[in-house]
Amino acid sequence: MLPFESIQEAEMSLGRNLTFAETLWFKYTADKSDLYLYCHNTIFLIIFYTLVPLPMVIIELLRSKKLEIYKIQPKIRFSLSEMMECYRKVLTTFVFAVSPLQFFSYPIIQWVGIRTSLPLPSASEVFWQLLVYFLVEDYANYWLHRMLHHYKWGYDKIHRIHHEYVAPIGFAAPYAHWAEIIILGLASFLGPLMVPCHMFTFWLWFVLRQIEAIETHSGYEFPWSPSKYIPFYGGAIYHDYHHFVGESCHSNFASVFTYCDYIYGTDKGYRYQKEVFEKRREKLRSMEDNVNGSTTPFKSE
Repeated sequence: MLPFESIQEAEMSLGRNLTFAETLWFKYTADKSDLYLYCHNTIFLIIFYTLVPLPMVIIELLRSKKLEIYKIQPKIRFSLSEMMECYRKVLTTFVFAVSPLQFFSYPIIQWVGIRTSLPLPSASEVFWQLLVYFLVEDYANYWLHRMLHHYKWGYDKIHRIHHEYVAPIGFAAPYAHWAEIIILGLASFLGPLMVPCHMFTFWLWFVLRQIEAIETHSGYEFPWSPSKYIPFYGGAIYHDYHHFVGESCHSNFASVFTYCDYIYGTDKGYRYQKEVFEKRREKLRSMEDNVNGSTTPFKSE
C-alpha cells in the first residue's frame, strides 16, 4: 500500500510531477496491500502460461508442410486433447503448489525489501536487474537441475515427471513434480533476494522467465526468433536435446544460456549430436528443394 493519500501528496514528496506510468501505478495500487500485489505474480504466470503457447498449439494442429521444417522432432505429434491435458495438470500444480508458496514466501519478500512505493524504477535499472536475475538463475538452475539427474532418487521420484515429454511442447515448460517446482523455483528467487527490486520488476522478471521457458520447450526452432541475437542463449534445439536423451542425459542442464555447460563440460554430447542432426536436416532440406524446386526458408542455427 502506498504511503500517499493523493497524487498531489506523492508529487510533493518526490518534488516533481508523476510520470504517466507512475500515475497509473498510483491509481491501481494506492488502496491495495503489498501482499495482494505480490500475489499478482501467480495471476500473471497463469495468464502468460495460457496465452504464449497458443501459436505453437495452432501450428502443431495445422500440420503445415511449410512449418514442418521448423519442428525439431517432426515424427512426434500431439493432439489437442493431449496438449489440453498437459495444460490442466500444470494449472493444478499452480493452484496447489505455487499459490501457497506465494503466501509462505511473502515475509521473505518483505524482509529483503521488494518495494511497491513510488518512484517506479528507471528503464536502465530494470534492465540491469533483470540481467543479474537471468545470470543468477541460470547458474543456480544449472546445479540444481544437474543434481536432479545425478542422484537416481531425485530423478526417479521427482524429475522423471518433467521428462515424460521426450519431445517437449510449450505447455510442458512448467510440467513437473510439485517438489521440482519449488526446488528450481528457488533459483528464480535468488536474484531478487540478492538484488532487491521494485514489485513491477519482480512481476516482469517472472513473466519473462516463463516466456523463455515456454520458447525453449516449444519444440520448434524458428530462424526469425529475436532470442537468436542474445549472446550464449540456448534456445529450443539446445533444450530439446536434453529431453530427447532423457534419463541418461549428461548434457545441457542450464536453463537459459550455454556457458555453464561449456565451462563444466556438460555439452560435449550435444555438440557432437548437433553436427549429426544438422547434417541429417540439411539432407532432408536438399531433398525437399529437389521436389519443390525452391529453397526452404530454414536457416540452421
